[in-house]
Amino acid sequence: MEKKKFDFNSIIGFGLIFIVIMWMMYNNRQTELKEQQEKAKTEKEAKAKSVATPAQEVAKTISDTTVADSVKIQKLQGTLGSFAYSATLPSAKEDYTVLENDLIKLKIANKGGYIAEATLKKFERFSKNSGKLVELIKDNNSSFNLQLATKDNRVLNTKDLFFEPTLTKVGANQILSMKLKSGANEYLEYKYVLAPNQYLVDFDIHSQGMNGVLNTTKPIDLQWDMKTYRNEKSISYENRYADIRYEYDGGKDNYVGQGKDKEETPENVTFVAFKQHFFSSILATKTPFATSKLHSNNLVNDEKTDTIYTKQFKANLPLVATNGELDYKMNWYFGPTDYKTLKDCDKGFDKIIPLGWGIFGWINKFIFIPLFGFLSSYMALGIAIIIFTILIKVAMSPITFKSFLSQAKMKVLRPEIMEIGEKFKKDPMKKQQETMKLYNKAGVNPMAGCIPALIQIPFMYASFQFFPSAFELRQKSFLWANDLSSFDQIAKLPFHIPLYGDHISLFPILAAIAIFFYMKMTSGDQAMAQPPQDGMPDMGKIMKIMIYVSPVMMLIFFNSYGSGLSLYNFISNLITIGIMIVIKKYFIDSDKIHAQIQENKTKPKAEGKFQRKMREMMEQAEAQKQLQNKKK
Repeated sequence: MEKKKFDFNSIIGFGLIFIVIMWMMYNNRQTELKEQQEKAKTEKEAKAKSVATPAQEVAKTISDTTVADSVKIQKLQGTLGSFAYSATLPSAKEDYTVLENDLIKLKIANKGGYIAEATLKKFERFSKNSGKLVELIKDNNSSFNLQLATKDNRVLNTKDLFFEPTLTKVGANQILSMKLKSGANEYLEYKYVLAPNQYLVDFDIHSQGMNGVLNTTKPIDLQWDMKTYRNEKSISYENRYADIRYEYDGGKDNYVGQGKDKEETPENVTFVAFKQHFFSSILATKTPFATSKLHSNNLVNDEKTDTIYTKQFKANLPLVATNGELDYKMNWYFGPTDYKTLKDCDKGFDKIIPLGWGIFGWINKFIFIPLFGFLSSYMALGIAIIIFTILIKVAMSPITFKSFLSQAKMKVLRPEIMEIGEKFKKDPMKKQQETMKLYNKAGVNPMAGCIPALIQIPFMYASFQFFPSAFELRQKSFLWANDLSSFDQIAKLPFHIPLYGDHISLFPILAAIAIFFYMKMTSGDQAMAQPPQDGMPDMGKIMKIMIYVSPVMMLIFFNSYGSGLSLYNFISNLITIGIMIVIKKYFIDSDKIHAQIQENKTKPKAEGKFQRKMREMMEQAEAQKQLQNKKK
């Protein structure tokens, strides 16, 4: 019986121990599960916290955030005020959004919301096939900033604040909204719209709900700066045509001067162009800027060391708020300084091309540009220049003929004019009267030789404006010239000659030779046609000097100019020489001219208005002289 009792008690003991062990294991398991749940919860919260957007955190009230979050927000509010919201969004980082079409590529930065890079995809720097695309904006050479005064007495710069980008597409247009937010529905917006095959970008500045944030009692200062990159072979030649151009007062245009620290303050400005030689960056607005401050500074002091930038441009333009909000419709243009391309923008941008004022500009706009554009569309640029020059000179040949004919008549009359001069040597007034009578009888106008030459001067000056501005010539080759928009170097000098340069260009040499022979052939006739006058310089001596001075000037000043202009002058002088030889050989006979003049003398000649006026003036002067003599 005792053995059985022991067995029963043992069983009860083992059972109790089992129960205790199971209970302990259960509790341990529950503890482990609880710890795992707590750990999982902690990890989940940590993970959720790591992926949660700052916008969601800011959306919570400060009382719902941790102490650390409260400190962070308070710190941001202490420096950014209402714009602390924008600094907590996912876009608050150094990132970019790309807008791109077949012509340009733009990178817009989150920080500042402005264009950080502008690349022209169809054009190369320095020379063709260089592999380096033209980049108007890159590596912080340009900045765009609005200086914001807030109602809590802060001054903030948009270039230091983060914008939230939203890229959409409507049809073929790419639309980028960059919003600088002070709340979920309060923001300052930059809106970019890029259409296909366009250099022109729509750019709007708009605000919503900012009347309670910004102090708009004074205009907001828009600041646009740019250091323009060198893009052409000759930095000095490129820099000569780099300046700030602007339109103001409803259509007038002007420019800020070259050199160091030049400044203009025009009013009612509708566009500002940071113009380089062949490329431009333009900001245009539908609502004119009431005032402005435009500043230009030359960065090329030494061509050997200053080889990256040409000019430093700055524009300060005020934005005026309406009812505390901004609403400006504007445009950016990043593209070639090409007359047709700029004109197609239909915003007056073609005014930035220096075609000359008055009649010179008219000749370029209505004759040179259409004619050369037509020719260049059908043939190589070098051939187009030659044909263009021939057509211009042939069109001017009747005027050239009249000039040579007048010189020939004056040459025939020279002996008689000299005789009158000797006869009335002591009476200059009488000498002039008798000379005018001879001109009238012979049917010769002494001004006939000057007028044709004066008519040709505007065409010559217009060519000096047209060819340096002709974008079509850029990186187009002809014969030995690799680039008709730059000098045609055939030899590099080991030294630098003042005014001339460190290279030798061939087209200016050819043009100088042509000018020399042309002046050599015509100087005698011109001197003979203009008899020496009392008190006046001897034209014969002047012409002899000019025979040598003109070619030297051509060599010096055209050595660094575009070879297209030198080619034009070379061909022009060759054609003029040819026309002159033909006219002299086939159309002007001195004997016939002399016979005609003698015949004219026998015929009654009606006095012209000019001759009558000159006679009356001389008669009055003679009467005044006699009156003075009587008084004496």
